[in-house]
Amino acid sequence: MSRTALRICPLCEATCGLTLTIEGTRVTGARGDREDVFSNGFICPKGAAFGALDADPDRLRTPLVREDGALREATWEEAFDAVAAGLRPVVERYGADALGVVLGNPNVHTVAGALYPTVLLGALRTRSVFTASTVDQMPKHVSSGLLFGDANAIPVPDLDHTDHLLLIGANPLDSNGSLCTAPDFPGRLKALKARGGRLTVVDPRRTRTARLADRHLAVRPGTDALLLAAMVTVLFDEDLVDLGDLAPHVDGLPELQDALRDFTPEAVAGACDVDASLIRTLARELAAAPTAAVYARIGSCTVPHGTLASWLVDVLNVLTGNLDRPGGALFPQAATDRTPRPAGPGRGFALGRWHSRVRHLPEAKGELPLAALAEEIDTATEEGEPLRALVVIAANPVLSAPDGDRLDKALESLDFMVSVDPYLNETSRHADVVLPPPPPSQSPHHDFAFNTLAVRNQVRYSRPAVPLEPGRMAETEILARLVLAAGGMHGADPATVDTMVIDQTLGKAVQEPHSPVHGRDPRELADRLTGDTGPERRLDMMLRLGPYGDGFGARADGLTLARLLAHPHGIDLGPLRPRLPQPLKTTSGKVELLPAPIAGDLPRLRQALRERPAGLVLVGRRHLRSNNSWMHNVPALTGGSNRCTLQLHPEDAARLGVRDGQPVRVKGAGGEVTAPAEVTEAVRTGVVSLPHGWGHDRPGVRLAHAAGEPGVNVNQLLDGTLLDPLSGNAVLNGVPVEVTPVPTVAEKLASVTSTKL
Repeated sequence: MSRTALRICPLCEATCGLTLTIEGTRVTGARGDREDVFSNGFICPKGAAFGALDADPDRLRTPLVREDGALREATWEEAFDAVAAGLRPVVERYGADALGVVLGNPNVHTVAGALYPTVLLGALRTRSVFTASTVDQMPKHVSSGLLFGDANAIPVPDLDHTDHLLLIGANPLDSNGSLCTAPDFPGRLKALKARGGRLTVVDPRRTRTARLADRHLAVRPGTDALLLAAMVTVLFDEDLVDLGDLAPHVDGLPELQDALRDFTPEAVAGACDVDASLIRTLARELAAAPTAAVYARIGSCTVPHGTLASWLVDVLNVLTGNLDRPGGALFPQAATDRTPRPAGPGRGFALGRWHSRVRHLPEAKGELPLAALAEEIDTATEEGEPLRALVVIAANPVLSAPDGDRLDKALESLDFMVSVDPYLNETSRHADVVLPPPPPSQSPHHDFAFNTLAVRNQVRYSRPAVPLEPGRMAETEILARLVLAAGGMHGADPATVDTMVIDQTLGKAVQEPHSPVHGRDPRELADRLTGDTGPERRLDMMLRLGPYGDGFGARADGLTLARLLAHPHGIDLGPLRPRLPQPLKTTSGKVELLPAPIAGDLPRLRQALRERPAGLVLVGRRHLRSNNSWMHNVPALTGGSNRCTLQLHPEDAARLGVRDGQPVRVKGAGGEVTAPAEVTEAVRTGVVSLPHGWGHDRPGVRLAHAAGEPGVNVNQLLDGTLLDPLSGNAVLNGVPVEVTPVPTVAEKLASVTSTKL
């Protein structure tokens, strides 16, 4: 007999509500939940393929343990015994920093990934932390930290109310949005235009989003910061700066004007390949719009000046009075955020509190650059031990980090490695222990991270749609046991971890004067928590302590887990609202427009005024039916336009003698790959594009469908030396490459024959 169950989709940042059709314990269909308070029935191809991904036959069902050089199936007890035996000796002999932790993108898509890695890091006390952030959005965290004092205070565009959206390096019609959680992003952009608003897209590719825009600027890759700096100078020079209600909360305006004086439209036009008059028009339109928002994403982050570009996005929002006002860019307020503290000066944000061992790369937000992972394993120095062991959770850095071949070899040299992953992929195949979480249908879901970036405040929670399959272990328990095994408490009850977090959190909350539970007994509060599991009790605690919570009885109509469970389609908490100065944690208590690290990096941007690429440069691209490297094993999500091809402009193809569909060799500083050419006007001249996440052709990988059409690893073209110095983010876009056609067999024979004649 079939039944239906509600589930929040965990497959991208849009967080759409789904209605699953279930036969027994198998998901046989997925459609949009029309009653979902946030997504209102929207669904994309990834959500529609939920059942196929959930039932992927290549998903691991039992732990794997390495024995005599080979991985074998094992019991959970054997697996965690091996973890404890493998990790603790490394820490005890070489110190905590010899044990590294690598966290991948899927962690922000699961309850377990949100609740337990921070506990693990606290238990390990290692500084060797690497995440997907430094091949993605770390520049935005750093710029927010410097501007607002909080690396997680990221303003998002008020899509549903803005009159003017300037979108840079983003393609939300394919990505569904990023650092801007918005189900039906395409519909929201169309609604913007329908109400008379204006959409401008800056991107070297004519993406689906660019085709929807009123204006598309095919800027030269990597020059976003120059373009934005020139817009700032126009606002100052033409007396268009209008802070409005922001004025009391902003510091450093004269210093900012002086620091950017050199970046006139005429000065940057050649580097950006955009007419100076058009740059002036962009600035004037932004200033003249009743409301406006500047929004930029990965194309502006993964470039040499990623932090400066991210900073300038918010500077423009400030100077036009559009930060923290409806229709502009606002700070969301998630239901599980900490109790808002009173406005006032904070501790601020610090960079470079420690450095990597080999290249002395600075820490940012507690993380070292993922691009440095291989060298931290395979390079000996006099400054401490190399990494001897790794804990890898939902990460595949062999594909997602630069120079995967080097990392591939480095992982083989580790004393021990444990991987939490549902697949035996390009990275987890090196592990000594693989701990596979269950499929999404068997897991609960709440969006801890993405609700802090949502275009509307709301809260939703899904319990598992399908009971946990016999022999499987919940991902929350896997990570709790991993905390205990790695932290020297192997064998303790995994519930101990949740109890410890609850006790610590409540103990701190009752001491905070602004907390709704100030002065109360933490044990009495803990006894009032509800939920069937430790993670649910933690969610109940976070909701009750949060900005909409009941404060453990202090507010009768406030949020609790019980109330949320009574609203299976979610609870709408209203539109985004102005919140300044409360979110500011800078030492001044204001938006600091020109932080010292930013000012110190501006000379490097001035040098870029004179730089012009001599040949082709590479950019990535996103596809609607893909999300990094973890969906290529689902047949419904590959094929068609979702192929690993090198896009190049017809003029460049003609100059190079490349035909559409012909194999071409692409060479970069880190290596070379061969991919089919796709000749298209969708990419501007001088630019080629290869998608991210492919390269499933390494031995020992159990991804049958992906291996059938493996594609090539674009990150193999990079050697990991190019980084944004402030954030440590890898430079993945705008990097120089050489492209040459690969002769066919017939052409080679003809050449040999011609030579002989």
